[in-house]
Amino acid sequence: MTAVDAVIRNISQLVNPGSDRVARGKESGSLRIQENVCIGARQGMINFIGSEADCRSHCQLEPGGLELDAGACVALPGLVDPHTHLPFAGTRQDEFSLKLQGVSYQEIANRGGGIKGTVGKTRAISLQDLVAVCRKRLDQMLLCGTTTLEAKSGYGLDLETELKQLQALRIVAEQHPLTIVPTFMGAHEIPDDFRGKNRDFLDLLLGDILPKVQEKQLADFVDIFCEDGYFSYGEAEYYLSQAAARGFKIKMHADEFTSNGAAELAARLRAVSAEHLIAISDEEIAKIAASKTACVLLPGVSFFLKLGRYAPAQKILAADGIVALGTDFNPGSSMISSQLLIFHLAVFQMGLTIEQALNAVTINAAYAIDRQHQVGSLALGKKLDLLLLDIPDYQYLAYHLGINPVHTVFKAGKLVVQNRQIIVE
Repeated sequence: MTAVDAVIRNISQLVNPGSDRVARGKESGSLRIQENVCIGARQGMINFIGSEADCRSHCQLEPGGLELDAGACVALPGLVDPHTHLPFAGTRQDEFSLKLQGVSYQEIANRGGGIKGTVGKTRAISLQDLVAVCRKRLDQMLLCGTTTLEAKSGYGLDLETELKQLQALRIVAEQHPLTIVPTFMGAHEIPDDFRGKNRDFLDLLLGDILPKVQEKQLADFVDIFCEDGYFSYGEAEYYLSQAAARGFKIKMHADEFTSNGAAELAARLRAVSAEHLIAISDEEIAKIAASKTACVLLPGVSFFLKLGRYAPAQKILAADGIVALGTDFNPGSSMISSQLLIFHLAVFQMGLTIEQALNAVTINAAYAIDRQHQVGSLALGKKLDLLLLDIPDYQYLAYHLGINPVHTVFKAGKLVVQNRQIIVE
């Protein structure tokens, strides 16, 4: 008999991505579907997947264990968001309204808004209040089915605030069910007192801030914004090479507005992911698709900023690349915290199939934060991060817009959302 401390019965349809490790190219167009399934877990890890009859004959529920009837819901792996800027203070709805009226980004910045405004508010907020802000946002994400996410610093641009952002992530991760994968992104913008001295600022990050991040073990990844007006190809290569040499895994904001070779650089440096890629060239697509670097596409930015163009997802897949999707949750260019909305944008605006989009928000998103061995699919030996959706089948997820179908959420074997309400222990 298999001992379980959690068992979920009466799952009408269990939907898994095309692979338990990564679904690249054509493989991302397939899903593995099982019907009338039970899942068992012990100590948060899946140890049984099978029929109702096999479950009754092979699984023994431990005393005090949880047995749940799924009510013929559809089961999906918990969604993974591989790109967020979670720990920031303040919001910019006033600026958003001005943008809709035709006020330029530069004019807003001249009025003290934009990223500078967020940096100022994030510097001013207390650690305790920043933790509370993050906790509220995580609740919203959890209710929409996200169970694991990456979160970046980068709204401090100084030692004290960058560390405060990462410390807030550590504290809230201890308080909240979601798994948070932290990224140090001090190279998000160039502070005013370093204008024209990019290399000096990068040396400050490498010589002063990054060692403290490493000493306190506050980040798994290091990221940089490689874009005209921010950090150049050469500066990104210098900075990320140094970070990788110190043992950090690396990511890169690449080819968001201009094609400058950043995606090729990410592949050459063996970055875990290159992110944005709206302006990626065909030559870069070929190079990154031949690598192990994931392409994290962020359709929320194109939608929110009304850019009129999206990253070429189908070209990347046709070249056998790895496509993941993320929210890029941030106050300026994508105030979107729901991976379900990103899934819909990918289907309706980027031209992904339902199957490709589901792979991109589950196993490929997990791969893009190096967590594919733990989450991203429902498989023996992986965490029981599971969603029960109140829909007739997985295709309905893309078909019915404007609702939240997430009824129940398990995180690491624990029931954390039931009847669309967060369970407070």
